Amino acid sequence: MVEKSDAPNLCALGLMSGTSLDGVDIAQITTDGKKIVELGPSATIPYNEETRQQLLAVLGKSKYLESTENMVTEAYISAIRTFLATNPTTIDNIDVIGVHGQTIMHAPNLGQTIQIGDPQSLASEFNTKVVGDFRSNDVAHGGEGAPLAPVFHRALSSSLKKPIAILNIGGVANLTWVDHNSMIAFDTGPGNALLDDWVAEKTEMKMDKNGKFGETGIVSRKALEKLLNDPFFSLPAPKSLDRNHFKTVSRAALKDLNLQDGAATLTAFTSEAISMGAKQLPKLPCKWLVSGGGRKNKTLMGCLQKSLSAPVDPVEVVGWSGDSLEAQLMGFLAVRTLRNLPLSYPMTTGVPFPMKGGVLFPSPQN
Repeated sequence: MVEKSDAPNLCALGLMSGTSLDGVDIAQITTDGKKIVELGPSATIPYNEETRQQLLAVLGKSKYLESTENMVTEAYISAIRTFLATNPTTIDNIDVIGVHGQTIMHAPNLGQTIQIGDPQSLASEFNTKVVGDFRSNDVAHGGEGAPLAPVFHRALSSSLKKPIAILNIGGVANLTWVDHNSMIAFDTGPGNALLDDWVAEKTEMKMDKNGKFGETGIVSRKALEKLLNDPFFSLPAPKSLDRNHFKTVSRAALKDLNLQDGAATLTAFTSEAISMGAKQLPKLPCKWLVSGGGRKNKTLMGCLQKSLSAPVDPVEVVGWSGDSLEAQLMGFLAVRTLRNLPLSYPMTTGVPFPMKGGVLFPSPQN
């Protein structure tokens, strides 16, 4: 399933703001859309608190998003300026910018996926081609619209022993399974979002840093059973989730728990959901590589190591950057869009055939 390369290399800048709502990841990548030539510098630019709170207020909504979108667009412009000012590159060296947008709603069963942030404004601001709207075409053809990372994971892991699983734990958790001739991907369930929200409600902190609260709490088996009873877990892959899918049931299940026990239970929920997802794979991977903020939660990583039957390590053990992987992905997908290559596949999003995606927003000079 390795793609042959025959096109010139392009230098892309990728922007990703994930469902954890922590800010904008930005990364430079050189690729021909099939092989990865170079992974360049990367950075994370946090959202200011006003933007983050505004995003929390509009999650799940589909109307009256213009003012929030303007805030996100300004955050993207600022992130690019900061990146260019602090790294040895200029906008003239960038062939294309890939921008995911901030997900506000993801409901493929309703034919909807909404990411805000205006790619055309970026194209005008930096006089550079921009590719955005990566998910809509997949959803329009009956796909889940997520996850989009598998084609990038396949390229990244081309020299690694197979089969291998790459697990991204952001607001939602998703996995990619790659063998020599095939790849499978799906959302496994919650990532960090439920735990982040729980800690933010109970404290002045935004997350369970290093898993400290979860480490000292006791898992409520009763609450965990309620959480794992969600119909999502009986669905076959491919499948995907909205950030707030489990919000209502988690509030009910955890209402009588203290901070630590709630954190322990939600940590176990994420781990158990991933373990259940692993049972849907055709063959157990020889290694699990973990990206996203969840890899920094020592309690969660310990739970995963106990429940999965192969070594579980952060992606840094193979030289990747867990903080910038998804931003690099957006640059990679932007180049694939320019090359007219598919972004998603029947066994990654459920589309009927390999599906192209992304929308090109030309610079004013083009």
